Amino acid sequence: MNISLKGKTALVGGSSKGIGEAIARQLAESGASVTLMARSEERMRTIVEEMDTSQGQEHQYLAVDFSDFDAFKAIISKFFKSNTIDILVNNTQGPEAGGALEKKVEDYQKAFDLLFKSVIFTTELALKHMQKNQWGRIINIASISVKEPLNYLALSNTIRAAVVTWAKSLAYDVAKDGITVNSTLTGYFDTDRIAQLNAKKAEKLGISPDEVRANMEKQVPMKRIGTPEEYGYLVAFLASEQAAFITGTNIPIDGGLLKSL
Repeated sequence: MNISLKGKTALVGGSSKGIGEAIARQLAESGASVTLMARSEERMRTIVEEMDTSQGQEHQYLAVDFSDFDAFKAIISKFFKSNTIDILVNNTQGPEAGGALEKKVEDYQKAFDLLFKSVIFTTELALKHMQKNQWGRIINIASISVKEPLNYLALSNTIRAAVVTWAKSLAYDVAKDGITVNSTLTGYFDTDRIAQLNAKKAEKLGISPDEVRANMEKQVPMKRIGTPEEYGYLVAFLASEQAAFITGTNIPIDGGLLKSL
C-alpha cells in the first residue's frame, strides 16, 4: 500500500519536537505540505528546512503558545484567513503532572483552555474548507489515560477524556461531508515529556530516572517504549485516502499496554 498525500495541506500542533515533529515529518514524506505549530520558532525553522520537498511540497511554521488562549486565538484566526487545511492534527504540550488532590479549580481551567478550547477553536476554523471541499481529516492526539486514568496525571485524564467524547460527537456530524475524525491514544513514547514525568516520579519515589524508565518498559507487553516515528506512521495512514471509512474511533498506540477493551 502506497500512502500518498500529495496535494494535501496539513497543520500539526506541538510539532517542534517529539511525537508532533515525527508526525509532521511523516506527513511531509507522504507528500503533504505541512505547517508546523508550536512555541519554538527556532526549532521549527530548522525542521522546515529539513523536511521532504521532493513532491513539490511547501512547508511553513506558525509560532504559538497554546497555554495563552487569547493570544493563540488571534494568531490562528489570522492564519486561516489566508490558509486552508485538509489534514488537522490537534496536539499540544501536556499540562503539569499531579494527582487529583493536588489540583485546584484554576488548574483545571488552565488545562481546559490548553487541551480543549484550543482544539475546538482550531477545528472550527479548519472545518470550513473541509466541508466546502467534501474531504478532510481531523486527528486528535490523546492518551491511553482516557481509558485507564493515570493517578499522577489528573488534569490530562480529565480534559483529554472530554476531547475524545467531543470528537466522537463531531465524527457523526461531519461524516456526510467526507470528513473523518479520529483520536489516537498515546502510550509510552521516547519523548522529552516522558523524560520530564519520569524525573518527577523518580524524585518522588527516591529512585533514579533510569529505574523509572526500566519499570515503565516492563509494564509494556513488548518490553519497550515506542518511537515517535512509529506514531507518525499511524497518523499518516489515518490522514490518507485508504482510511476513508475509519471515523469516530479511539485507537491505542501503546505496545499492548492497555488492559481494557
